[in-house]
Amino acid sequence: MNLLRLATIASTTFRFGLDEIIASSWPAAWFARLWYMLFFWRTYAAPRGVRLRQALEDLGPIFVKFGQQLSTRQDILPADIASELAKLQDRVQPQPFEVIRAQLAASYERPLEEIFEHIEPEPLGSASVAQVHQARLRDGRTVAVKVLRPQIRAQVERDIDLMQSFAWLTEKLYKYGRHMKIRALVHEFDKSLRQETDLLHEAANCNQVRRNFAGHPMLRIPEVYWDQCNANVMVMELLLGTPVDQIDALRERGIDLAKLASTGIEVFFTQVFRDSFFHADMHPGNIHVDDEGRFIVLDFGIMGSLEDHDKEYIGANFLAFFNRDYRRVAVMHVEAGWTPPDISITEFEAEIRAVCEPIFARPLQEISFGRLLLQLINAARKLNLIVQPQLILLQKTLLNIEGIGRQLAPELNLWDKAKPILEDWAKEQNSPKRIASIMRANAPSMISLLPDLPVALRRHVRGMRGEDAARAEETARLHRSNRRLGWALAIAVILLLGFGLG
Repeated sequence: MNLLRLATIASTTFRFGLDEIIASSWPAAWFARLWYMLFFWRTYAAPRGVRLRQALEDLGPIFVKFGQQLSTRQDILPADIASELAKLQDRVQPQPFEVIRAQLAASYERPLEEIFEHIEPEPLGSASVAQVHQARLRDGRTVAVKVLRPQIRAQVERDIDLMQSFAWLTEKLYKYGRHMKIRALVHEFDKSLRQETDLLHEAANCNQVRRNFAGHPMLRIPEVYWDQCNANVMVMELLLGTPVDQIDALRERGIDLAKLASTGIEVFFTQVFRDSFFHADMHPGNIHVDDEGRFIVLDFGIMGSLEDHDKEYIGANFLAFFNRDYRRVAVMHVEAGWTPPDISITEFEAEIRAVCEPIFARPLQEISFGRLLLQLINAARKLNLIVQPQLILLQKTLLNIEGIGRQLAPELNLWDKAKPILEDWAKEQNSPKRIASIMRANAPSMISLLPDLPVALRRHVRGMRGEDAARAEETARLHRSNRRLGWALAIAVILLLGFGLG
């Protein structure tokens, strides 16, 4: 089967002239000359980006999704290819209802009539991994049923194996392929796709976001009906609305577009800086608006998460950027360990200034956070800095949110909406309450170390014995210092526990 698939890929590569793209970008000039000698008779009217997009569409849904992921990597792809890949859509023909019905029956291992009173044969939507049908449960609740496409896991295994082989070969033969870290890209794609093909992961993501925003007046997240969910099927509350990019329809219904745009920005930054867990696929197809002007968010297959140090880096960087403190931005990169050891802070500061000053020459409401982050990623690439995957996902999501926000309200000043959230977050990071909370959380582990302190200190002192007389006083001083430290630690733990209990 893999050999047949390999032959299909090779044929598609040749048919769309992808071999010409490879030859023209190959580092060794002789390779390109040889290719042109052999295939001089082949000409292509379409640009290379268009041909690559068409080839991926021809190869099927897994390659389409890989192209979608690649389109976000504008830090490593030429601009013309990245922009063309961004046009890739999951235009997938729905599976016949008989196939979906059989998939549901196999997943539940019991008659569907015991679960559903009715299932609409016509799907509400169809994508590369799953399709969604409206249904009614036996208790009368109207639901959305998301069903994994049959054989999708086998297709993923087959195509990922081939992608990994191509990635290995590319990195071995092609120097720029090593720089692009093709194998790492495929590995990340593999992890993401495996989660998307387990609908229990998506159900858990949906439930987490719903809990995070419980009671929010402008946001609706579907309720998950866990009794009917499994790895192949996700059953949730049916929420219907108008896609957020249908601006005329929203205006006709009297929706306050400026308020909607403002809410979108607030929700995104809250997800990032409060929850460290954000929806990473926020294109218009996944965001609708109900009749009361509230957002409906759908499809939680792709989520992003940030560690505390990532949030600190991003939040502090945004604040430093808009204060034009480029030195601080450069220093933060170094402190985060994301720069080569021999990096010049002054040189990096100059690169950042060259990127940012032209941007800040424009009116503040025209400044794009996503474009700013992209420009900085490109500046980092010039200096061989490490680009973190979580930043790429955040940058892609930020661009989507900005695009939606400016469609709804072109005059929207994103910085005015984001700055208070960032400043409140920055203040909270160093607040006594947060520090006390961290100390209380760590108190049990600190207490567990106390009984071992005397033994550890005794071993430390014994280890110091045998040294010459010149260091004897230093040994005693260290002993006294360590003893004081042990008592101070014990007292601090007791005080914090008292504070926490109070």
